[in-house]
Amino acid sequence: MDYVRLGTTGLEVSPICLGTWRFGEVSSGVTETGREEAHELLDAFAERGGNFVDTANGYGEGRSEQWIGEWLADRDREDFVIASKCYWSDVSRFQENLSRKNVRAEVEGSLEKLDTDYLDILYLHRFDDETPIERTLRTVDDLVSEGKVHYVGISTCDAWKLVKGLWQADVNNYEAFTVTQPQYSAVHREPVEEYLDVCADQDLAVCPYSPLHGGLLTGKYERTDDCDVEAPDGSRGDLEEHFEDWYLSEDAWDVVEEIEAVAEEAGATPAQVALRWLMDEDRFTCVPIVGARTVDQLEENLGAVDVDLSDDQRARIDEAGAVGD
Repeated sequence: MDYVRLGTTGLEVSPICLGTWRFGEVSSGVTETGREEAHELLDAFAERGGNFVDTANGYGEGRSEQWIGEWLADRDREDFVIASKCYWSDVSRFQENLSRKNVRAEVEGSLEKLDTDYLDILYLHRFDDETPIERTLRTVDDLVSEGKVHYVGISTCDAWKLVKGLWQADVNNYEAFTVTQPQYSAVHREPVEEYLDVCADQDLAVCPYSPLHGGLLTGKYERTDDCDVEAPDGSRGDLEEHFEDWYLSEDAWDVVEEIEAVAEEAGATPAQVALRWLMDEDRFTCVPIVGARTVDQLEENLGAVDVDLSDDQRARIDEAGAVGD
């Protein structure tokens, strides 16, 4: 697997990142990915050449970081790029804001669970409107100086808040955001258009979450006559009560239809085409985060690195989702 340079960080990462949101996550009383399954996924990812793993202190109520740490204990830490997050979770009492005390406490907690001395990337999971961003960035800058964090990122926020954070880092000479993690897919584009414009202008790497739009772009869901969805047992569409509100729309089904047509032409699966569409972004480095729940799903997703899309095929997918959702 050929690695890609992650924006301006200098990190060489696999072109697909393994997301661990479902590690230890319980939905409708069902643990989506248990400890053994998590380690099997990590094994399969590493065996295929994957080195970029994404987690957060709140995933699986802390089990995600813990299980990754257990897995890393038998490997060379330097071979992997580990990203985690702080804030926007109810797992810890230190999640209420991005104050100095809370950020430090959460980073120390992540390091302990991951059994590592440093995070390659620390994302602010969301923008904290109640804490001045310059105070948060000062704290993170100190953590970088101490070697506990190497690079700073931010996940979902308004474009103007992303700019504000970059400006405050610049005027105060603090470590600035170099990596971002928005929701972005062939369906979910219009809501993050301005955010991505900032990323392109400032040369920020983009690691989209939900690149398969909650699994809708895998082709495993069937559209019913009333524009509803028929979901396989155990899928997110089956387990998550808000799935239809978050992911379904006329535009979304239009994109699914076009991606399925391109997949047939390319000799690939719809999931591979949807991921390849993101990986081929030419405005910024784009490394999608996949949340596979089985080794077979992961192997399919990683097959996207071998897919080639023509300019015409990309344009058809662009056109199908041009209106946004």
